[in-house]
Amino acid sequence: MFKVRADEPEYAFLWDKETKTDNCYGHSIEKTQEGDPLRDKSLNINGDNGIGENPNRYKQHGFYFNADNCIGCHACESACSEKNDVPDHLAFRSVGFVEGGSYPNYQRLNISMACNHCDDPVCLKGCPTRAYTKFAEYGAVLQDPDICFGCGYCTWVCPYNAPQLDPVEGTVSKCNMCVDRLEVGLKPACVSACLGNALDFGVIENIPEDREQAKISIPGFPDTNITHPNIRFQQTKDTQRDMTRPDGMPIKYHKQEDGNFKSTLDSKKHSAEKHWGIEKLLKSHENAHAIFTLCTQSAMGATLWLILSDLLNLGVIGLTGGNSLVIIMVALLTLLTYGLVKLNLHLGKPQYFYRGFYNLRWSPVSREIAGVTLFIMGLTLALLVEITGLSMFINVAYAVTIIGFMMGSFYMYKLYRIPARPFWDHWQTGSAFYGTALSLGSLLFAMLLMPFGLTEVSTINIATVALIGLALESVGHIVHSKDVKKSGEGHASYFEQITTYGKTYQLRNALLGVNMSLMALIVIYPNPLLMVLGFLSVLVSAYLGRILFYALVIPTTMPGAFFWKNDKFKEHAIESGLAEMPQMGVMAERHHKFDVKALITVIKQTTFKDALSQVKSIVRGG
Repeated sequence: MFKVRADEPEYAFLWDKETKTDNCYGHSIEKTQEGDPLRDKSLNINGDNGIGENPNRYKQHGFYFNADNCIGCHACESACSEKNDVPDHLAFRSVGFVEGGSYPNYQRLNISMACNHCDDPVCLKGCPTRAYTKFAEYGAVLQDPDICFGCGYCTWVCPYNAPQLDPVEGTVSKCNMCVDRLEVGLKPACVSACLGNALDFGVIENIPEDREQAKISIPGFPDTNITHPNIRFQQTKDTQRDMTRPDGMPIKYHKQEDGNFKSTLDSKKHSAEKHWGIEKLLKSHENAHAIFTLCTQSAMGATLWLILSDLLNLGVIGLTGGNSLVIIMVALLTLLTYGLVKLNLHLGKPQYFYRGFYNLRWSPVSREIAGVTLFIMGLTLALLVEITGLSMFINVAYAVTIIGFMMGSFYMYKLYRIPARPFWDHWQTGSAFYGTALSLGSLLFAMLLMPFGLTEVSTINIATVALIGLALESVGHIVHSKDVKKSGEGHASYFEQITTYGKTYQLRNALLGVNMSLMALIVIYPNPLLMVLGFLSVLVSAYLGRILFYALVIPTTMPGAFFWKNDKFKEHAIESGLAEMPQMGVMAERHHKFDVKALITVIKQTTFKDALSQVKSIVRGG
C-alpha cells in the first residue's frame, strides 16, 4: 500500500461523508451493490493484496476544478509527473488556457485537465487490445501499457487528450486517478499539490467546502454528451464574448445567449493563402492508414468483380479459369498483404498485432481487423480451390469472402464515426470509402484483366461502375463541405483544407471532375489506353483525397498553451532542432518500427496452450 507520511497535511485527505445517489447524468454513483463479486477485491498495489478501508471505495469519484482560483503555476502537472515518473515529453495532467479581450480588459482562464474517468469511456470501447478497464473501485478508468500495442485509436476517440501515445516507447499511458493514494484516504497527487486550491477531488457531485457551483462545462471544454465525464467546474467570473486559444488551432469559443460557449472558427489566427502542403501530407504519421485503406478498398472492389463475374457468368472477362484467375487472385492478395504490413509497421509494438482481435465485443477496430482477415481468408481459400481444382468448395470460399467484405468495409467506415473528430463524423466518410472501392477497385480489376484480354463489353461495364463510384464520392464531398461548418472543429478542418492544403485540395477536386468525364468517355468510346490513363488518374486522386482526410482532422481537445500541448510549436521544434532540448517537452517519433527479435521471442514464449486460451477468450468475448 501507499505509505502515508506522519506529517501529511489535512487538505491532502479525502473529505467525503454523505454522498448523493445519482449523478447529473442520471447514472448511479454507487458502482456495485452488496454481494457483488466485484467487491472486496484487492487492487494489488505494489504487490500488496490488501484492501483499502475507504468507506466510499465503490462510489464514482471525480475531479472538481475551480477556474476562479487557478493561477497557472503547473504544480499539478509537476506533482503528477513526479509521482508517476512520466517522461518530459508527456503529461497525464496539463494546464492550458483560453483568453479574451485586450489591455486593459484582458482576461485569461486557466484549465487544468487530466483523464475524467468517464461514465461512458470511449477509450475503453475503442481500444482493440482491451488495455482499458472501468473499475468498480472509485469508478477509475485504468489502462495497462503492457497490453497496448500502440495503435493510438484511444487518442483519436478521447475528447480530452487524456491518453498519451509515447513517440519513443510506442505505447499509450494515462492518468490512473492515483488509486494507490485513494486506498489510504489521500487525494490524488495533483490535487494535493495545487497551490491555489483550484483542484479538488471526491465522490462525484459533492461540492467542496466554500464552493458554490458544480457545472459540467466551461469555455474550451468539449461536449459532455460524448463520454459523460466525471469532472465538475466552478467559474463565476464573467468572461468576454469570445475566448480564443493560445495554441495553433484556429478555434475560438463564442458565448451563446444561454451563457454556454460554442466552438467556432477563428480565421484571424490563420493565413487564408493557399498552399500545396504536400511535404507535410506525405510525412503524416497516419500515412500508413491512407495506404492501408486504399489497398484494402481497391482490392475488395476488384474481388467483388471477380466473384460476380464468375458466379453470374457475366462474360466480363477473358477469365476462363486456370492461370488467369490464379494470377489475379495472387495479385490481389499481394496488394492486401502490402497494405496490412504498412498498417502493422505503423503500430508502436507491431510484434503484438494479434492483440487487435481482443475487443470484438466493443471495438470497431477489432471488428474491422476481423472482417478484413475473414476477407483475406476467403480469397486465399478461393485461390487454393483454383489451384487444387476442388471446385465444389468455391461457393464456400466466395461466401466467406463476401461476409468478410461486408464486415470489414462497414467497420472500416464505422471506426471513423468519432464524435470527438467532427470532420470525420459524417456519412461522407462512408461515401468516400465505398466510392473508392467502386471506382479504384473496378479500374484495378481492369488493369489485372488487361493481359488476358479486356473486351469492349467489360470495358464499358467497368467504366460505368467506376463512374458511379466517383459520382458517389463527389456528392459526399459537396454535402460534407456544407455540413462540416456546423461545428467549430469541423469548420476549422475545412478552413485548413482550403488554405494550408488549398492547392492540393483543388487538384483533388479537379481530378474528380476529369475522372468522371474520362469514365463517361470510355463508356462511349471504350479504349484500353484510356482505361490505363483513367486508372492512374483515379489512383492519384484517391491518394490525395485520403492523405487530406487524415491530415485535416481537428479534434475537440482541450486548449493548450503557447508552447506546451501546441501542435504548431511541436512541428516547429522538430523541424528546428529544439526538440533535442528535453525542457521543450517535445519528442519526435522514435519508437522501433519493427523488432524482429521481439517477435521471435514472443513466438517462442507463446505455447499452443496459450494460443488456444486466447482464442477461447476472444470467442467468449471475455
